[in-house]
This record gives sequence, structure tokens and C-alpha cells, in this order.
Amino acid sequence: MVRLEIVAPGNWRLGLKVSESQKRFVSDDMRLLARAYAYRESRSNAYIIYDDDVPVGMALYYDCDELNAFDFSQIFIDERYQGKGFGSEAAQQILKIMESDGKYDKVVLCYIDGNEAAKNMYEKLGFYLTGECDEDEIIMEKVLR
Repeated sequence: MVRLEIVAPGNWRLGLKVSESQKRFVSDDMRLLARAYAYRESRSNAYIIYDDDVPVGMALYYDCDELNAFDFSQIFIDERYQGKGFGSEAAQQILKIMESDGKYDKVVLCYIDGNEAAKNMYEKLGFYLTGECDEDEIIMEKVLR
């Protein structure tokens, strides 16, 4: 069963990583944590994704006042646990948390051009392409509620 746990002093040193071929698409766990710290004044929320008691990935979102939206900054599943639906289930749970928060009614995210697995997952979750890009990052949005 997939569950989320806020990153805390006792659970952040897990050594989760993506495969070598995915490193150009996804930041590692330490960069995710650095981003969470950098956006701490924007209510950043960094999560460990668990399958029961086994840590399988991480995710991060924070407030983006400029876009009047949540920024679903990153989600990744460790290379050992990919292809089992953990990312999709965790993303659904995070979207429910955002919706219940109620601060915004929109979520934005970016994926790196060429990361078809991410694009497909986000589209299945109801995200749509905005037609906008930021260099090699393709921007998607989802309306909550």
C-alpha cells in the first residue's frame, strides 16, 4: 500500500536514486531536499513515498504565488521500484492533499522534453499541455476540483 510521509530528520537519508538513463530528466534526492529548503517560505512539502514500510521514492510541491497555483516540482521513484504504479498512486495522493489544502485551484508542473513516461503519467492524472516551455522543460497544468 502506497503511503506518504513528510521528510523529517529520521527519514531523509535513504539513498533513493533513478537509473543512469533518467538522470537527465529527474533531480536526485539531495537536490529535491535542497529545493524543498529553498522554497520553505513557499510552504514546501517534501514527501517520502513508501510501499508499506519500504521507501520507494520522493516528491515535492510548494506554493507558486506568481502563477496562483501549486507547483508540483518533482516526483521520482527509485530505479528498483519503477513500473509498479507507485508514482501514479503517490501523485494522486499528493493532488488530493493540494485539493484539500484549498489555497489554489490549479497545479502546474514541468517535465523535461523527451521524458515520455512522465508526460504519459501526468496526462493520465488529468494534466494538459499549456503550449508553454521554459528551455527544455514543457509546462503542464491541472485544475483541481
